Amino acid sequence: MIKLDEIDIKLLKALQRDAKANTKALCDEVHISKTPIYERIKKLENEGVIKGYTALIDNKKVGLPLVVFCNVSLVAHDDEHIHTFKNEIAGIDEIMECYSTGGFYDFLLKIVLKDLDEYNVFVFEKLTKVHGIAKMQSSFVLSEIKNTTTLNIRQ
Repeated sequence: MIKLDEIDIKLLKALQRDAKANTKALCDEVHISKTPIYERIKKLENEGVIKGYTALIDNKKVGLPLVVFCNVSLVAHDDEHIHTFKNEIAGIDEIMECYSTGGFYDFLLKIVLKDLDEYNVFVFEKLTKVHGIAKMQSSFVLSEIKNTTTLNIRQ
């Protein structure tokens, strides 16, 4: 864990709200001058606190309204099976997120697609071809209640 001071936290919160904010706006919000702002951002990037910058796209507006959460259990839990699973999953574009989980299932996948027909094709042409999957359970998102990328950073 990286030690963050109050200025780092203010800066990170501002960048989470608007990663395109110009330096002057950041200076005004955080109350420090340009050079320290620039240095702090570079430090946070170099330390991996800021992993990158991206545009957040509305999946519905680009024709990908179906969000599916799929729980997956593996046949075996040895290093080879887990490594193979992770490598194959990483190469599938429709899978937006993959988490190793505790409990009944081993992994949770977030999959974004056009519709149920596309999900059916995805399951049988891609997901079932991933080595080592024993069982899957899918849940389909009916409506989105909360979706944020803003972390509640505290000291």
